[in-house]
Amino acid sequence: MSRRSGILEFAVLGLLREAPMHGYELRKRLNTSLGVFRAFSYGTLYPCLKTLVANGWLIEEPGNTTEEALAAPLAGRRAKIVYRLTAEGKEHFEQLLAQTGPDAYEDETFAARFAFFGQTSRDVRMRVLEGRRSRLEERLEKMRASLARTRERLDDYTLELQRHGMESVEREVRWLNELIESERAGRDLKGSAAGEPAQQDTTSGATGDLPRSGDAPRPDTPGDTAT
Repeated sequence: MSRRSGILEFAVLGLLREAPMHGYELRKRLNTSLGVFRAFSYGTLYPCLKTLVANGWLIEEPGNTTEEALAAPLAGRRAKIVYRLTAEGKEHFEQLLAQTGPDAYEDETFAARFAFFGQTSRDVRMRVLEGRRSRLEERLEKMRASLARTRERLDDYTLELQRHGMESVEREVRWLNELIESERAGRDLKGSAAGEPAQQDTTSGATGDLPRSGDAPRPDTPGDTAT
């Protein structure tokens, strides 16, 4: 399974942990709440859903409303399928949520993980944030070294693009420093003391009160060649 497919499965499980959804609702949430999935299509999402159903992590149910059940035959189309997380799916998602290995620090993986920080324990959040910061500091050091070697050979516009990339990474490092300081002080992003994951707002569809991954600063690193 590719890393990108794994991120999609993680996000789908996390969203369905909040509430059962139709495929259309899921795609909308992936696009609007988790900006890293804006390029995903139904052709990518539905095979993922089928895989999760086959693994026993999701179940398919008919649409809940009488209106949907009556309208579908009249419109010549099938009733919408609702996807619901199973107990095994919830357990699997919690296992994924607890992982803090190097993959959690990568750009797209980190954005998806951050979107579900409201469901993540404080110690795991700290490890992921510190790992991400370390990864970006390494990236920044390589960018600075590369720029120092090639500065004389670059035209003004390429040089400005390199600087822009470095500034983007520097901004994210500062943002991470602020988050880490808040976590160490035992505060959530509202500034109140909290030792457990943030309360879920399942009525509005938001993931806790944390910024969604689409809102989080993401590095713009055109000059970065590090893996």
